[in-house]
Amino acid sequence: MIATIKYNSRNYKIDLSKPLDISIPISGDTSDVNAWYIEHAKIEPHTEDKFVGKVSEGAATNFNDIWFNPHAHGTHTECVGHITEAFQSVNKNLKSYFFLAEVVTIAPEKYQDDFVVSRKQLQYALGNKKREAVVIRTLPNLKEKKSIQYSNTNPAYLLEQAAELLVDKNVEHLLVDLPSVDKEKDSGALLAHHAFWNTKGKVRKNATITEFIYVPNKVKDGTYFLNIQVAPFENDASPSRPVLYKIEE
Repeated sequence: MIATIKYNSRNYKIDLSKPLDISIPISGDTSDVNAWYIEHAKIEPHTEDKFVGKVSEGAATNFNDIWFNPHAHGTHTECVGHITEAFQSVNKNLKSYFFLAEVVTIAPEKYQDDFVVSRKQLQYALGNKKREAVVIRTLPNLKEKKSIQYSNTNPAYLLEQAAELLVDKNVEHLLVDLPSVDKEKDSGALLAHHAFWNTKGKVRKNATITEFIYVPNKVKDGTYFLNIQVAPFENDASPSRPVLYKIEE
């Protein structure tokens, strides 16, 4: 299933039958990736009086209740409403879903007591490339990223200047394999979030941040087309499935 995409007067070919899913699903198991000090997500049969929504227990259908927090459980995409007093919905702010993206791999460097992605590292990885979306894979890139319990572990994050670089390059969609682009405990400063959405200037309402992705090692650094599939919740963040498509030679 080959599609030809015309982008900035240039034609690209992608194979829609070969998607590269970089999302982490929510299974409702205690081994699911988790952050922000809350219990794991739950997917359980709905119960009411003697009714149990499970075919194996006599019901006509499987009828599950799901409890989760999009920021803490699995891959999610968020808009500026994550950090504003006024309500903003990612379902309304994200108005298109297909983007030219660059996948880069960065080993976070030591900064004070933390490990961070710096502006210099990001500049080196991107060079002069102009992309709508940037996908950051951090090292080490182990499969355990799909099940880490991140609370109180001080994971790596982006420095404010790194987020500013992305704004300078007109990158509208940032995807990271971290629980947050900001430091776990920063007294609410959220410097990278604020910088990326430019909250001190003309707010970038169409820009999104996607966290908790996992980019398999088989996916090489380089240019792809990216499809961000977002569940239609009217909320600042929603579970999402970002999918990459390799550009055919």
